[in-house]
Amino acid sequence: MDHPMFTFGLVAIYLSWVLVLGPLFMRDRKPFQLRRTLVIYNAFQVALSGYMFYEHLMAGWLNYYNLKCQPVDYSDGPMSKRMLNLCYIYYLSKLTEFADTVFFVLRKKSSQITWLHVYHHSVTPLETWVLVKFLAGGNATFPNLLNNFVHVCMYFYYMMSAMGPEYAKFLWWKKYMTELQIAQFVLCIFHTLRALFSNQCQFSKFISALLLLNASIFFCLFMNFYMQSYKKSKALQQQQQEKLTAAAKELACKADSNNNNHMEMLTQKLKAH
Repeated sequence: MDHPMFTFGLVAIYLSWVLVLGPLFMRDRKPFQLRRTLVIYNAFQVALSGYMFYEHLMAGWLNYYNLKCQPVDYSDGPMSKRMLNLCYIYYLSKLTEFADTVFFVLRKKSSQITWLHVYHHSVTPLETWVLVKFLAGGNATFPNLLNNFVHVCMYFYYMMSAMGPEYAKFLWWKKYMTELQIAQFVLCIFHTLRALFSNQCQFSKFISALLLLNASIFFCLFMNFYMQSYKKSKALQQQQQEKLTAAAKELACKADSNNNNHMEMLTQKLKAH
């Protein structure tokens, strides 16, 4: 925590693996399955996110934190230290999440390594370093509280998905996971706006502006992902359905025409007899 270059270095190693070294390493190899590894990893992330969500509530948000405005407590009190320790664990958890993309590379799931995914995993460790170093508490931890809840749901989904195709019937709620992530950023935006434009809020206006910018960027990125993944997909399915319906009608018309021709031929034969 003495210097941000350690975190910058880890992000640089992460990007090097994702964009260059990993694809080169896997170029002539078959994709790894990693089924058991993924189940264990995602179960670990569910447990860790659940623990941090609980700690965010117990260290402040369920007890004495004010949703309208909560300044940072820089005292040496036990609750202040508890929140500081939690913020440090939260920072470390963002480093462990590099494994998400590492697994995508090893499994050759390049379609899942989107700009949104890489941006999110690159920027978040840098943000959380700043959080631990200067703002371990107060309004800055509200996004973390929401993020932990979302991650409990998200990694539980990934864990079930990794358990095999027989669990696919239980994964109908993928779309709602993205909607939950979008709702997270909407709440962050409204919460930060309230603190930013309140004259009585003692939380840093500059940091509030940065939190607002960050939440807005992620909101736009997730909305774009949602539109690309679900709205266009739905429109494409509708077009395909319309094409199938038109083809079915055309076949039905041809069948009716053939039946009519067949009946005329039979009638003519009967008349001839």
